[in-house]
Amino acid sequence: MTRNKLALSLAGLLLAPIAGTAFAQSTPATTQDASQNQAAPSQANTKQLQTITVTGSALPRVDTETPSPVTVITAQQIARSGFTTISDVVRSISADNSGSIPNAFTNGFAAGASGVALRGLTVNSTLVLIDGHRAASYPVSDDGERSFVDLNTIPIAAVERIEVLKDGASSLYGADAIAGVVNIILKPGYQGVEGTADIGNSQHGGGFTKKATFLAGGGDLDTDHYNAYFSAQYEMDNPIYNRTRDYPYNTKDLSGIGGPNGAWGNPATFAGSTVGAVAPGTVAAGGNTLTGATQVGPWQPLGACTNGTQLTTTTGVGSYCQQNQVAQYGEVQPQTEQGGLYGRVTFKINDTTKAYLSVGYMESKMWAQFTPQQVQVSTPNNTNNIALPPILTSGPNKGQLNPNDPFAAQDEYALLNYAFGDIPQDNTYNNHNARVVGDISGEVGEWNYDAALVLNHDWLTTQQSGFISYPALLNAVSSGSYNFINPSANSAAEIAALSPNLSKQSTSDLDSLDLSANRSLFDLPGGSAGLAVGAQFRYEAQNDPALNPDDLYQGLGIAQTKGDRNVSGAYAEFDMPLLDSLEVDASGRFDHYSDVGNNFSPKVGFKWKPLDWVAIRGTFSKGFRAPSFAENGSSSAEGFVTLNPAQYTNFVNAHGGDAYSTVPYSLAEYTVANPNIKPEKATNFTFGVVVQPTSWLNASLDYYDIKKTNVITGPDFGDAINNYFATGQTGITGVTVIPDAADNSAKGALIRPAEFIGEYINANSLKTDGIDLDLQGHWDFGSIHYVSELQGTEIFNWRMVLPNGQVESFVGTQGPYNLSSGAGTPRTKGSWSNTVSYGPASVTATLYYTSGFAETAEDVGVGPGSCLETNAAGTAFLPSSCYIGSFTDLDLTGSYAINSHVSITASIMNALDRKPPFDPADYAAVNYNPTYSYAGIVGRFYNLGVKVKF
Repeated sequence: MTRNKLALSLAGLLLAPIAGTAFAQSTPATTQDASQNQAAPSQANTKQLQTITVTGSALPRVDTETPSPVTVITAQQIARSGFTTISDVVRSISADNSGSIPNAFTNGFAAGASGVALRGLTVNSTLVLIDGHRAASYPVSDDGERSFVDLNTIPIAAVERIEVLKDGASSLYGADAIAGVVNIILKPGYQGVEGTADIGNSQHGGGFTKKATFLAGGGDLDTDHYNAYFSAQYEMDNPIYNRTRDYPYNTKDLSGIGGPNGAWGNPATFAGSTVGAVAPGTVAAGGNTLTGATQVGPWQPLGACTNGTQLTTTTGVGSYCQQNQVAQYGEVQPQTEQGGLYGRVTFKINDTTKAYLSVGYMESKMWAQFTPQQVQVSTPNNTNNIALPPILTSGPNKGQLNPNDPFAAQDEYALLNYAFGDIPQDNTYNNHNARVVGDISGEVGEWNYDAALVLNHDWLTTQQSGFISYPALLNAVSSGSYNFINPSANSAAEIAALSPNLSKQSTSDLDSLDLSANRSLFDLPGGSAGLAVGAQFRYEAQNDPALNPDDLYQGLGIAQTKGDRNVSGAYAEFDMPLLDSLEVDASGRFDHYSDVGNNFSPKVGFKWKPLDWVAIRGTFSKGFRAPSFAENGSSSAEGFVTLNPAQYTNFVNAHGGDAYSTVPYSLAEYTVANPNIKPEKATNFTFGVVVQPTSWLNASLDYYDIKKTNVITGPDFGDAINNYFATGQTGITGVTVIPDAADNSAKGALIRPAEFIGEYINANSLKTDGIDLDLQGHWDFGSIHYVSELQGTEIFNWRMVLPNGQVESFVGTQGPYNLSSGAGTPRTKGSWSNTVSYGPASVTATLYYTSGFAETAEDVGVGPGSCLETNAAGTAFLPSSCYIGSFTDLDLTGSYAINSHVSITASIMNALDRKPPFDPADYAAVNYNPTYSYAGIVGRFYNLGVKVKF
């Protein structure tokens, strides 16, 4: 931290004087400026080779088509997309799939952040670079396990272009580059002044957005020997509430379409409403208010059904106040605020030597509202059978009748079902990212060199309110200090004692020294052979303390990560143009990790042009992913998934089909780090063809094949769950189960599980393959210019092989359910973009498509093909086919240049106002999938802006 503060201070002093189409292309659109030294491990200028360096290669090259497939998105294309964040831009590419993290997912461990998952291999297998250098990971791991770079920490106002390498690249970049590399390249320099301002709003209410950017710079490297620029950006998005959206996205009561009723209030589901319900009963152990076991009368409300609740009577249960908690508290989109500053100054020291210093600070803040906490919670302390005593046993009124217990005069306990409506649950995530990069490049003899120092510190402040203190709850029950009948009468002091505000600060650091050099070696028939070498020394650390270290707060998962390590690596790349038509490239990297040892990653690739307009290319490589600190450090994580017990027929029958056995509930899964875990290994293979039969049409088709071994995973909780419901045991060594409270209406029946516990292991192998298609064309019709691109990815297979040889196939299903937060693995994703320009006007229409998938997941459920969401009879209710439909949405954007200085911009996102497919099994949202159909729940969205440039 001290080093980062010192570097920021020095950089601030230096920068102080300057403070006063087609959506993607398969290759870079323009030649890279010689002053930009960041697109790969080496970006240095060289006399022998042209100054074009593409992500995935350390050598400058003349031909931008490399043996590996690379997609380039320019700043102009970002503007035409209508997207306002790097997260939306990157996650829109067709190769992003299962495990991707949207900003709208507030229920996850890494709430407030966004990540990309190329090839559906989750966020920890895609390497994100900024100017070719690594970035600090988000301080909180996804699902308490996976490290990733938060895309919200990248300044969109300073972005020059984004290069997406869709191939393994550990031979140059080291760990994590298994599925590919996303390299965000910032502007190397800028002259002039420009600013933008935008506002937008959803047609269906909520989500008002305002955004502004500013960019100013000056100085010419050739005449002034310097260039300096400064950028600033700000964006605020208002929340969108579920109550503003139509059925079924505003409720968990699906009984109207034959599904379960997940609305609050029914005591049999342990989910009370904000108007409590009680039933006369006894306790199993003498005086222990946590062991209310025998119900001797029907349930009844503690008061009138107010606060949006409705009196409901259920046979065999009694009366209670049912509440639509989703409509009352649910958020489709949380309120967010992002802003940042970025500056860079570049000096031309002499004709061959340049140096730059860049400083960036980004802040991203999210406010998320959740439903109030329940008095009945199974973890970390089970209070599902809590009861109010007839006689107060503590406090100043000890020995008196309990005013909260309407059965006290009969000396009966009151079994309690209740949600703390007077204690709102709100979470705030405030992430700060500070980054300093110093770079110098030049020539020494025949060598071109580049040296860069990166200091990156990320700190996240998490504040959570509304969680109930377990000791304070027991005291409130025994002393009668909390008024369950009239919560509005509770004092601020009582609420503060019962639910104090919680906060923590999590940090992540990356300090790196990157060294690289390249030169031409000798001439070959196709040109000069090139050699690049490099070394890297970096320090990584993460410290995410537990917010609930002593299990004091009910319903709050336990997640803590701590670790640090030193990493050193050396690499080399050798490029051989053997013929005018044949190029062979070989590279390799050796890495040493202080915590997991050594690894060597080789790669070889070729490109053959049998005709001037046809190129055939392919690569073979080995890669690896080092364990995250959450997987091998001093770490543990408890997460929650939604389990629908109705799929287990014998269990339902044993409980008489009551709500206890048919209504979905939250199941805890607790995983601890394993210091003996080994790195994941990967083998990548690509093969493709690139054709450009005319100057106005080109296309590429690439096949990819990735196999992972030593896949790091938590225990197979899916099998453990199935085994438990079948036999009452987990059936898996090292996995234990903590049972929930018993079902009072089905004595002796199997108790449903509350939590499963195990540690990370190297257990599985994984294989996925598919194809990428890129088709681009541009035509001129007089004064009209037309550009079109079709981009798509088709996944053939995505299979996990378990240690016992069992194969789980997830492509085209809602699995892997746990790894993807229920998002699933759609087989096909694609986009078709069309831009028409005429004089000062330009209009772009982009159609996005995500294929549907079966509402099944082989890592959960009762077996292959079993529907994830069923009714009490164990059958799918809607859609009856147990299939989630496809999603297509159309975005329209346009701009008009009033003059050379002022332009007007406008967009209509989801112009057709398509609704998201109904998906009751996705636990990241209410009855829809936020990973792939978030635009549908937002609905048609209008945006209007202005751009001024001088």
